[in-house]
Amino acid sequence: MKDFLAISDYSSEEIQDVLDLAVTLKKEHFKKGNKKIFKGKVLGMIFQKPSLRTRVSFDMAMRHCGGDALYLSPNEIGLGKRESIADIARVMSGYVQALMARVFDHQHVVELAKWSEIPVINGLSDYNHPCQGMADALTIIEKFGAKAKGLNVSYVGDGNNVTTSLMHVSAQLGWNFNVATPEGYDTDPKAIEIAESIAKKTGSKLTFLRDPHAAVKGAHVIYTDTWTSMGQEEETAKRELVFPPYQVNAKLVGEADKDVIVMHCLPAHRNHELTDEVADGPHSVIFPQAHNRLHAQKAILARLFGVA
Repeated sequence: MKDFLAISDYSSEEIQDVLDLAVTLKKEHFKKGNKKIFKGKVLGMIFQKPSLRTRVSFDMAMRHCGGDALYLSPNEIGLGKRESIADIARVMSGYVQALMARVFDHQHVVELAKWSEIPVINGLSDYNHPCQGMADALTIIEKFGAKAKGLNVSYVGDGNNVTTSLMHVSAQLGWNFNVATPEGYDTDPKAIEIAESIAKKTGSKLTFLRDPHAAVKGAHVIYTDTWTSMGQEEETAKRELVFPPYQVNAKLVGEADKDVIVMHCLPAHRNHELTDEVADGPHSVIFPQAHNRLHAQKAILARLFGVA
């Protein structure tokens, strides 16, 4: 693994390998602490968008394994504005051992990887959110174990970057993926084409619907995300008229499998896309899911550094 920009860049076997390593590193962390496999390594963290989970989980992942992390705010770099992305990539390649970038434009992280001599990780872009997708998969595997093959994973809401990575990891692992989105808010057609190509190899079934009730029928996993992502604030009023039928509430959860888990990548706008009753209820795994960002990212970093 040279970079980690998209789950679809790798084979199903490689994705499973990273997830297996995440399980091992998580057990090691809680048993006696992680070995210092990142000693002498520094992760440069470039942020265009603010973050809680991405920043803290990457920082602590490096620290737990004996490395360090350097936070770089939007004003410090001005990615592609104050200085060209190509120049930033080549300069940073001489200072740190890997880069993580949380950006608006996916092309920015692609350009960083093109010019960088060190591994580049996509911490989120407008196209996808692969680190979140790996943490989601780890959470699902922990819940369902050996029964995970053939699961029904249902996403309800805006067909955004999180949807793309969840769809791709579901296809890679042979899970059936159902998505219900309002008209005009569908998942990226290119991302769907890639997922369909993966699904042909793994036997995953992909279904695209408008009706959230149809999407969650028989679901083992219900996933949702904010109706309005960062950078879309001017659309908030319009979106709040469109998305209420897609709210994940007790009624919708009751239409899924009795052991369904409910997921959200956070931050959640409570009682909008997800009700308090569900977020804090017995089916919710939103906080273990958030914590698994730490362990999934340790495994990604370990594979990129070639130390595990």
